[in-house]
Amino acid sequence: MTAITDQVPHECAGTREIGFAIPERYNAGRILFDNLGNGNADRLALTGPGGNRSYRELCAEAARWGHGFQSLGLKRGDRVLLFLDDTPAYPAAFFGAVRAGYVPLLINTLTPPDLLQFYLSDASAAVAVADAEFCARFNAEACKDTPLKTLIVVNGTAGEHAVPTTLIAQDWLQGFATELAEADTHRNEMAFWMYSSGSTGRPKGIVHLQHDMAYSELAFSRNVLKLTPDDICFSVPKIFFAYGFGNAITFPFSIGAATLLLPGQPKPATIFAAIGQYKPTVFFGLPTLYTSLTKAEGADKADFSSLRMALSAAEVLSAEVFNGWKTLTGLEIIEGLGSTEALHIYLSNRPGQTKLGAAGLRVPGYEILLRDKDGREVGDNEEGILWVRGDSNTPLYWNRPDKTAETVREGGWIYTGDRFIRDSDGFHFFRGRADDLIKISGQWVYPLEVELCLADHPDVRECAVYAAELPDRRMTLKAVVVMNKAGFDSGDATRRLQDYVKAKLLPHKYPREVLFIDELPKTGTGKIDRQAVMRM
Repeated sequence: MTAITDQVPHECAGTREIGFAIPERYNAGRILFDNLGNGNADRLALTGPGGNRSYRELCAEAARWGHGFQSLGLKRGDRVLLFLDDTPAYPAAFFGAVRAGYVPLLINTLTPPDLLQFYLSDASAAVAVADAEFCARFNAEACKDTPLKTLIVVNGTAGEHAVPTTLIAQDWLQGFATELAEADTHRNEMAFWMYSSGSTGRPKGIVHLQHDMAYSELAFSRNVLKLTPDDICFSVPKIFFAYGFGNAITFPFSIGAATLLLPGQPKPATIFAAIGQYKPTVFFGLPTLYTSLTKAEGADKADFSSLRMALSAAEVLSAEVFNGWKTLTGLEIIEGLGSTEALHIYLSNRPGQTKLGAAGLRVPGYEILLRDKDGREVGDNEEGILWVRGDSNTPLYWNRPDKTAETVREGGWIYTGDRFIRDSDGFHFFRGRADDLIKISGQWVYPLEVELCLADHPDVRECAVYAAELPDRRMTLKAVVVMNKAGFDSGDATRRLQDYVKAKLLPHKYPREVLFIDELPKTGTGKIDRQAVMRM
């Protein structure tokens, strides 16, 4: 398979800054398999309800997966769709595929059949691996006009609705060898894909290269997490999410640490029990998750004593959630910002270097610019659109030259479309999307500003604010709110929240309509599902 060498920013300043050097022939499977030769073979790699695995045991399982894929007649670079929950089968199948020279696709397990059909077709995937509970998703609609020939079923037995040509049970792997030669891949060869959420059209296949995992670990984990082999990482965001993938796979395996894998829906009681039983040291969540945990029944009785660090990403963290978690656990939440296109976090606060509400400081290894809409760089305390460059940036969206041209700019820069202000200390503060400015009563308003204001109200548990069109085509702001307590008068609560925004911001910025619901809809990655909110 041809390497994508002409589209990768090899010599960006970030690469030199962190001293990143990797051989031309490199395979991302070394993130796991190098633990066999550096004294970590018998250390704990995985723990959780799916059982414990040492590095030696996990490498053996991954080797069997690699041989199993080879036996199916796959060619170098062929795609393998992974439709898996967070159990030991996930890292084993992933690393087995990568080490053998195949390209796994990390797919959201909430994906419906029609979208699954798109993924299978877009990637030309002839093989898929799925948990038994998800196999019904591979129905006639999902498989129609796709090249899928084989579905490998793990953690149970497939239901009767799965319709590929061949169904294979996980036990089939036991007949394969526990050692696997590494495919001779180029450092800039495709290693794996993730898909965008598709909120602005059909999802885009985000291609990542063999060296990207190592780069994100050296840039973010070494500078912010500072893991040791004694750490146990617990990422509630799932592995198929770029944030969860780094937290649960790349970072702990790169240093010989362990990861706690928790399958199923991450309910507060389940999370509390897992922390108490498995004693993780580094915890990864999202603002919506921290909101649920701090307000959940039994939170004050949970044992958080094993944790030394808690991190958040993907959405802006409110002061209420930050302070609630600190009161509950004694730990500050370290907030950061990244993207699937860059693989992980490129802006982050640090222990002892935190500003509430900030996405943080530039992570070593990444160049960050703020530019106005004409492309001119802006200075401190001036608003601009964020551009990021690092050697883990995707070189392209698969088969989407139009979208690639919009996002991946000359020199390997990623145009994020996010508006930020950088203060004189280098901290970056999110100000919304470049395209979400609306005019209300003749004056410009950013919905996110109003959302952050409402989120700080003591009666508000969580909220989402968006622009809505009135019948006369004028625009207005609508707030969808979850209150902390039930039994309130909605009319009185609406007036109080509107008055709060008027007092904190400006009178014209208040939401004209407030809808109260019991819970905001969430995506598979735990973020607020804004498309669903806007349909309310």
